[in-house]
Amino acid sequence: MPKNKQLLPILPGQTIGIIGGGQLGRMMALAAKYMGYSIAVLDPTPHCPTAQVADHHIVAAYDDMDGIKELTRLSDVVTYEFENVDVEAAAYIETEGKLPQGTYALEVTQNRQREKELLKHLDLPVPQFYHVNDGNECEKALEKMSFPAVIKTCRGGYDGKGQIKLQSSTDHEKAISFAEEHAPCIVEQWVTFDQEISVIFTRSTDGDISFFPIAENDHVDHILYKTTVPSSASDRVKEKAIHAAKTIADHMEVVGTFAIEMFVKGDDIFINEMAPRPHNSGHYTIEACSVDQFAQHIRAICGLRLAPVQLLQQTQMINVLGEDLDQLLHMMPTLKNGYVHLYGKAEAKEKRKMGHVTFTAQTTDELLTYVQDFEERIRQ
Repeated sequence: MPKNKQLLPILPGQTIGIIGGGQLGRMMALAAKYMGYSIAVLDPTPHCPTAQVADHHIVAAYDDMDGIKELTRLSDVVTYEFENVDVEAAAYIETEGKLPQGTYALEVTQNRQREKELLKHLDLPVPQFYHVNDGNECEKALEKMSFPAVIKTCRGGYDGKGQIKLQSSTDHEKAISFAEEHAPCIVEQWVTFDQEISVIFTRSTDGDISFFPIAENDHVDHILYKTTVPSSASDRVKEKAIHAAKTIADHMEVVGTFAIEMFVKGDDIFINEMAPRPHNSGHYTIEACSVDQFAQHIRAICGLRLAPVQLLQQTQMINVLGEDLDQLLHMMPTLKNGYVHLYGKAEAKEKRKMGHVTFTAQTTDELLTYVQDFEERIRQ
């Protein structure tokens, strides 16, 4: 990873630039503001969540090079809140010595083919997959697969978007049509798993790595619903997960906070997806850990030493979607347990992440009592 002209360390009083103005950028900005940094953000949406807490807002598209150059000029270091950053823009910032995360992690994680091929090259466990460029190649790939399977676009897609599950051979035509419309794609073996976990870590510019406690995730309609820490995964699974994450981190020379989603089946893991940034399943760290994923990310990209990570209490985090928001606001005057985070989004749409609530407790029974009470009330 080139680090030419890198200007580190970046100290409080200097400016951190963020590409992307959503909730992850907002929480990065808040962590940085606590430490004394100024914030510049580039996002095309006026009054976006990050702009509400930033010192400068450049209203421009993510691939607008004039906007990128202005962000780079204003900032002493630049980061991003999502992986689909324009690579040309990222390369420009890197050559200016202001993108310690580099472009390589972006190039890999924003393309599922490159991501899967890298994991295979590193001899890490991934589901069987085939890269297909059209309907004919998709048909040939399906002949080699057992069902269920899944077809995914190579680029884009999140929260279940950009993919379809293939239950049986009767879905051949649906898959072929999807490939014709969205190629290039990945056809992948569906993993029937016991649980899904997230390994979230932060790696500094000098290669030091700190791991957050492994999180266990529950999804509803392909959207993360709940994260529980500590995970119920076995010690053997946790060892494999940490080993895989460290292998990836060192090979990619990761800088900053990075998340890896994995499926667990028995004592085996299968790596699903990676994100070169803080992650929804790491929001619990704000209340439950001695340092959170956002503050640790800021420390890493600014060339500071990482802080020790300790889990302070057991925790569960629940996402708040658009359809939940009114009821949550109605509950808040009497909600004594749970830390509410709302993201400042202008419009509450169905299935849109509007915030999250984190519960912490010293015992499992106490934690479950808080969460069950919340779940009953939010559904009223």
